[in-house]
Amino acid sequence: MSALVLALVAGGVVGLALGALGGGGSVLAVPALIYLLGFTPAAATTASLIVVTATSLTALYAHARAGKVRWKAGALFAAAGLLPAAAAGAVAARLPQPVLTCAFAVVAGFAAVRMLRSGRAGDGAGRGGG
Repeated sequence: MSALVLALVAGGVVGLALGALGGGGSVLAVPALIYLLGFTPAAATTASLIVVTATSLTALYAHARAGKVRWKAGALFAAAGLLPAAAAGAVAARLPQPVLTCAFAVVAGFAAVRMLRSGRAGDGAGRGGG
């Protein structure tokens, strides 16, 4: 299969995930870019940021028009993440590619486990049991 077709299919899956779930695009985009399209982990992360930013802005526009955006909370959340993101980027630039890939896998796995556990705990708590 050509790289263009793989890129289009992977991009479609990432777009569907972002549209349906509201997040998680980079968890899908980074492995797709690395393993399907041959990007290095650093290049895949950068490309993923661009892809997720573009698709998020598209969704933001639709939600803002519907009046469903909490601008102050969103701005505070973004501001709080700027310095840590810059620091982590500086550290990541000095790490070997396999270490970055492994760290990404650990974080994605941890997030998946936490989401599954909180979903189960939320079921019982929501019904007054638990």
